[in-house]
Amino acid sequence: MKVSVDISMYPLREKYCQPIIDFIERLAQNPSVTIQRNSMSTHLYGNYRDVMDTLDSEMLKVLEQIPETVFVIKLIGTDREKANIHAC
Repeated sequence: MKVSVDISMYPLREKYCQPIIDFIERLAQNPSVTIQRNSMSTHLYGNYRDVMDTLDSEMLKVLEQIPETVFVIKLIGTDREKANIHAC
């Protein structure tokens, strides 16, 4: 099953940029998951298990280092990688 995930990471500390960059770079190392970045969030696309396993291991690393980190995640059970959605 293909899924699409929209994830935002908010380390609640003064120097927040580098942990976000590091997190996204680690996500991108998995060749089974496609990543698209924008200024507001990161999108992951791929098979459910590949995406969720990647998120699970990488979020755990972040939370072990910076427990006061907030993740906001939206998940849809379809592949929206090439979708062209128009506003109503």
